[in-house]
Amino acid sequence: MGKRRKGRELALIILYELEFRPGETERLLKEFWQDHPALPEVQAFADSLVRGTLEHGPEIDRLIAANAAHWSLARIALVERNILRLAAYELLCRSDIPEKVAINEAIELAKLYGSQESGAFVNGILDQIRLKLRPPQQAPA
Repeated sequence: MGKRRKGRELALIILYELEFRPGETERLLKEFWQDHPALPEVQAFADSLVRGTLEHGPEIDRLIAANAAHWSLARIALVERNILRLAAYELLCRSDIPEKVAINEAIELAKLYGSQESGAFVNGILDQIRLKLRPPQQAPA
């Protein structure tokens, strides 16, 4: 498994745990890294994803809600919700990560941790977000 993929997976686990321990980010991160040692670059990448996702949380949640047709954010399962948040953060704020990579990695996480339909569900919402953030260029007439 690549370092960035492992970092995303660990970031997802941390974000999921934070759902049950809101406001305990620093404590949870310290405990998590003590219990799950990782290569320094994996830990740094996961930390940056977690902190960025949390920092931009309200904006990310609005973006997801606006693009999840017929789904309120509260109705989206916790795993899928946090996968969407993580990938939306990458699409919104991480120009160093190609859009297709962010979306494909989210789909893989959804297949691994979600239900049978999670990959397609996550893909559909993230593709809408991608189109909203960067509309396709029109060909000159």
